[in-house]
Amino acid sequence: MTTDRHVLFAAHAYLPQGWRHDVLLEWNADGMLVAVTPGSPVPAGTPRANGPIVPGMPNLHSHAFQRAMAGLAEYRAQSSDNFWSWRDLMYRFAARMTPERLAAIARWLYVEMLKAGYTSVCEFHYVHHAQDGSRYGNAAELGQCVVDAASQAGIGMTMLPVLYQYSGFGKREPRPDQRRFLNTPESLLDLLLTLRRARPGHGALTYGVAPHSLRAVSSASLHTLLDGLDAHLPGAPVHIHIAEQTGEVEECLAATGARPVAWLLEHFNVDARWCLVHATHVDEGETAALAASGAVAGLCPTTEANLGDGLFPARPYLDANGWIGVGSDSHIAVDWRSELRLLEYGQRLTLRQRNVLASETRPQVADRLFAAALAGGARASGRPVGALAPGQRADWLVLDGTHPSIDGRKPDDWLAGVVFGEHGGSPIVEVHTGGRCVVRDGRHEEEAQAYADYREAVSHLLG
Repeated sequence: MTTDRHVLFAAHAYLPQGWRHDVLLEWNADGMLVAVTPGSPVPAGTPRANGPIVPGMPNLHSHAFQRAMAGLAEYRAQSSDNFWSWRDLMYRFAARMTPERLAAIARWLYVEMLKAGYTSVCEFHYVHHAQDGSRYGNAAELGQCVVDAASQAGIGMTMLPVLYQYSGFGKREPRPDQRRFLNTPESLLDLLLTLRRARPGHGALTYGVAPHSLRAVSSASLHTLLDGLDAHLPGAPVHIHIAEQTGEVEECLAATGARPVAWLLEHFNVDARWCLVHATHVDEGETAALAASGAVAGLCPTTEANLGDGLFPARPYLDANGWIGVGSDSHIAVDWRSELRLLEYGQRLTLRQRNVLASETRPQVADRLFAAALAGGARASGRPVGALAPGQRADWLVLDGTHPSIDGRKPDDWLAGVVFGEHGGSPIVEVHTGGRCVVRDGRHEEEAQAYADYREAVSHLLG
């Protein structure tokens, strides 16, 4: 490990203890923070941050290819449009994806994420095979494209190859339009190991797995997958879609006699390495049990709203000390501020109250949600991110102190302005990952070329 040090002085920085003044950040050539000192004098010649700094936000759930279809399903496909009709459209879109197009879409998406203040992403990657379902010569061809896109953009990644076997509970035969997704636990693990050999993990990259959902894998397959994962990557992250739709809950009850989250908690050792994505439809018992497990509820409010999923019971879950993080999922929006805002606003519209997700110990709702999403996103990522502290990745955002959401306000009100103020454009002017500035003055260093490649890929997909 190298020991070269880099430094930055910030007049204001958001540390785990909250806002602090005169903070000196020090990090090494590997992009890891080695010291964070509030109340520090300014060493001679030390660079100064161009505004207040906050930790970068982890994005805990992404399907990169879906970015290119955002806005294309906003019409009624049938008399009763819902998640399942949207899924049919999405499958047809996925069927046309090539490695080159996926690489271009993912790279542009990750540029967008960085500009929005996401500094790492958990990629729930399930398009594995050629268009006819046959294996590429390199089984990890598409996964490698996505990992390379993240590296080129400069965003940290937790790559989660997805196990998908069935089209429904009871080992229902997969549909023809799911053939690009299909693997056995053994072939999925082989794909993961192939990808790791080609792109070994490092400070900005780690690996886990994602059993797609209880309807797409069996209990035996899930056990095999987890045993194989622990043989190679003990403790690595495990993400799963669960209880997103009421139809899924009803089918699970019919097939197993239990609700999805309750069944999973009863049959597997669900702990801090797990991220249960959506978990929208949970009853009181499941809410309490999920909170007690230490797993992260992976919430994607803009996608859940777009798909008509429903609302997660955030207040009782947070009050039970449950862990949450946010993700952009289908990328109908790519902005963590929108996710936090909609998470709170959904509760307000349902309960007809304000500041629903504040608490006695965290009366500022934006501060509570920001801190919770940082911590939960970091846990779901399985990487040391989400805080400005020694031993953490040197990922941070520089805010524009003259932005209307911040200017003239006290530091304790800054996050409320950033999250709930929707005027004046983004308040984020710089983004740093691993100590390197990848967004300056609101623009990514590779933005023009990344967008040109993305535009060409989309024109081919829609042509």
